[in-house]
Formats: sequence, C-alpha cells, structure tokens
Amino acid sequence: MTGDDPLEEPESGEPTTGEPLTDGGAAGADDVALDPWGSSSVSDYRKLFEEFGIEEFDEVLEQVPNPHYLMRRGVIFGHRDYRPVARALQNDDPAAVLSGFMPTGDPHIGHKLVFDEIIWHQEQGADAYGLIADLEANSARGLSWVEIDEHARNYLLSLLALGFDPEEGELYRQSTNREVQDLAFDLGAEANFSEFQAIYGFDGETDVSHMQSVVTQMADILYPQLEEPKPTVIPVGPDQDPHVRLARDLAERMRFFKVSEAYASFELEDDERALVAEFYERLDPAEFDDDDLRCVHVAEALEETPLSELEASADTLSSVLTKLNEAGMEPIRPRTRFFDRRATDDAFDALIDTIEGEKRVYESHVDAFEIDRAEAEELARQVEVDNGGYGFQPPSSIYHRFMTGLTGGKMSSSIPASHISLLDDPEDGYDKVKAATTGGRETAEEQREKGGKADECPVYELYAYLLAGDDDEFAKRVYDECVGGERLCGDCKEQAAQLMKDFLAEHQEKREEVEDLLENADIELESPRRR
Repeated sequence: MTGDDPLEEPESGEPTTGEPLTDGGAAGADDVALDPWGSSSVSDYRKLFEEFGIEEFDEVLEQVPNPHYLMRRGVIFGHRDYRPVARALQNDDPAAVLSGFMPTGDPHIGHKLVFDEIIWHQEQGADAYGLIADLEANSARGLSWVEIDEHARNYLLSLLALGFDPEEGELYRQSTNREVQDLAFDLGAEANFSEFQAIYGFDGETDVSHMQSVVTQMADILYPQLEEPKPTVIPVGPDQDPHVRLARDLAERMRFFKVSEAYASFELEDDERALVAEFYERLDPAEFDDDDLRCVHVAEALEETPLSELEASADTLSSVLTKLNEAGMEPIRPRTRFFDRRATDDAFDALIDTIEGEKRVYESHVDAFEIDRAEAEELARQVEVDNGGYGFQPPSSIYHRFMTGLTGGKMSSSIPASHISLLDDPEDGYDKVKAATTGGRETAEEQREKGGKADECPVYELYAYLLAGDDDEFAKRVYDECVGGERLCGDCKEQAAQLMKDFLAEHQEKREEVEDLLENADIELESPRRR
C-alpha cells in the first residue's frame, strides 16, 4: 500500500472525441494484472470495474465538495466505497486520509499524484497521515537502512513542499510506530498463510518478514481509526487494490458483531435471504389460518414455483427449503440481527441491554424487531468501542491512472529518460520533456488534417496530471487544439518543457524552505535500526 507505483503504458485504439476522456482512457487491450510489488500493468481500466468490483469515480463525483482537478479530469478514475468519505467531508464530520511511500528511490511526478490527493483531503478537513513504509522497503526490496533514510527524507521534503501541514497531520515510519506494530500483531491473528498465497502468490520460499510487512500495511491502513472509527480513504494506484481488499476484510473480521437482516431464528446466506425476502413480500399473511406467515408457508410457495421463475440456483433453492421445512411453523418476520463474531461476554451483555424494544436473545445472536439496519450498525459499533473493541469502518480507496513513460511504454525508475524525478535539475526536466514521445502524426500536414492523438500522448498527460494545475480551461484548450490539428507537437513540447522546468525549480526551492519544518516534525529521520 504505497505510492511507489509502477506507471502505465499508453492504450491503443482510443477514440478521439474532442473531449478529455473522463474514464481515464479506459479502452484498449484486455490484460489486467494487480501486483503490489511487481510491474503491474493495467491496459484496460474498465476491466477493473468488472473483475475487481472497483466503482467508477464519476458516479460519486457530484457528492464530493470542491473536487480536486485529478477527480474532475478522470485521472482519479475509480474508488471503493468512497461515499462515506464524501459525506463526511460535506458535513464536516470526522474523516481521514492515509497513504504510504516505499523509499526505494527518488520521489517522481507519479508520486506527486498521491501527495496531492493526501494534501487535498487534508485541506477539506480530513485527518491526514503520510507514512514511510520502511519495513516493507527493507523486507520486500532489501534496501539498507542508510538508503531508506536518505530516500525517506526526500519523500517527506517533497510532501511538505507541496503543502502537507505536519501540525494538522501526522507523519510516521512503520519501524518506529509502536501502535502500528501492536495493531499488526492483533490483525495477524485474523489472517492466514493460505490467504496470503491466494492474494499475493506467497510460497514456501517467501520470507517471514515479507509476510509480516503485509500485516503491517494492514495496520497502517486502519491506524487512523485507532482513536475513533471514521471514514478513511487510501489514495493509491490500482496495483495496490489487493492490499485495500484485504484491509477491508480484516476490518470486518475484527468487529465484535456482524449486523444483517434476517427473517427467522436461523441464519441465511445472502442469496437465500433474497429469496425468502421476495416471498415474504409476495405472500399475504391474511391468507393463512392464524394471520401469520410461517416458514412452512414460504416453503410450500417455493416448491410450487418453477425454478425458471426464481432468481436463484437449484442449490440455493434446495438449501432454503431444507432450512424452512426444519423450522416448520416458526413465523417469518423481518428483523435486524446482531451476530456475535468475537465479542467479549461483557460486550454481548451490554448489547442486549442497549437494544430497545422487542428482541429475541439466542446463544450467538440477538434479533431486534424495532431498529433499522443503519441504526443497528451504529449501535453495534458504539457498544464495541465502549467495551474495548476497535469498531473499525471498512477503509475506502480511490485509484488514479498510471502515468505513461516519456519514452512510451511504462514509466520506470530504471529508465531515467522515461520519468521525471522531483529532484531532477530543472534543465534536465526540460530536456526530458523535449525528447518525449508524443501522440502526434507522421507529418505536420497530417497533424493539421487529422489532429493529434492526445489520449495516447505522454506529453498531454503531463498537462492533465500536473502542468495545467487547477486550470481546467487550459487543460481542455491544449486537448482541443491537439485533436483539432491546431497544436503541433514541437510547440506543445516546448511549452510543456518550460512549464516543467518552472515547476521543478519552484518545487526544489520550496523543498529548501521546508527543511526546518521537517527537522521539527515529529518523525524520526534516522532509523534506530541503522548499524
């Protein structure tokens, strides 16, 4: 879960529409691979929506107050469960943002995306956390602590120079944060090796320290909620999604209670519950002798209904019928269920006492008949926190597009010409942009006739992701002039190169200005693990 993301190659065959693509230009090839430590490639962002359940950010954009230009331009293209964060920002309720940086090299313009996302959330009122993933750098990448300290300092200086407020936010490194390490120990009890095998491909040759670093990252993600549960967003590239999914699962497993809807004393799976709910709405209790709808009545109705008319599999139908027939004459009544996952005896007793109105108490769950699902979720969380539990809310995430390398293909730290470091000499930054690959045509005449391919152009990405700043009109004008044939690549690169030179010069000047701010920040700049 770091901002040290591999960066992406251009898609091919994208349409030229006259408008910047708000889906991140997600048309093209079919391969999707998500590997937090490898050279992940996402050639078709739309497949992330289909295969991994990532939602399109456009669907939540209207709910975001003062959206960042990366959101408006579709650079931030997807999210997991961002709505609670957006609501909290709208209502000035508690919220948090956290992302981490693995100090394996110089911070580059790809990292700036994550820096900007953290800082924007902080400006909107969220508690902001920036962490140095030094344990991961040491265990997964084998860097020495001397190297880690040097790179960590550079990341922190750039984060501060771009506007992170250390007095309002928190900076820390994994190796010296005892609370994170203690939380990682607790989370480790809910994770297992077979799970790590399935998610990360670990095997018998994987170092134990590498596996420990995963649990530490899970603790990082949940760390902002140690003082109080609150919506928390993790801005990352899509290659880090496996970490987010595991963290969401672990947050749920750590909860004392699971809250769900139920219709009888026994437990139903989600697809089974949907089937029973449908027939509860369909059947009229007045048609039965004692005006009560009972399990046997629903079973009879299901048995009389052809499978082709049910939105359920044969296995689901068979399982539901078994459970209903075993329950016999038990009434079917909607209720909210509090299932005891890992609650202490005191917490379970406190829950029983707190629930008002009609309720039924069983060995491992409590059914309440006068409380809705949302109210029940809050009640369960409060009882948990009051009785020593964490009460975690599942962390949210937002995903930004990978940047294309200046030489085409992936932006790689091992290919200096493909990327621009935030520490590059401004003149070198100028030269790299001038030498960059473009989405232009073979000749100026063809460019004027057909227009350029801005959606495939690394130089246009520089405008959209960085150089145009908050000026959407400027970004759109560059795009329209390119695809309309008015803008030629030579002039476009000259303008971009000069803007990049100016940005680097200004950024490096600000880095010098925040040296004292970093020295005074509450973070260890030299690892105690150095020997």
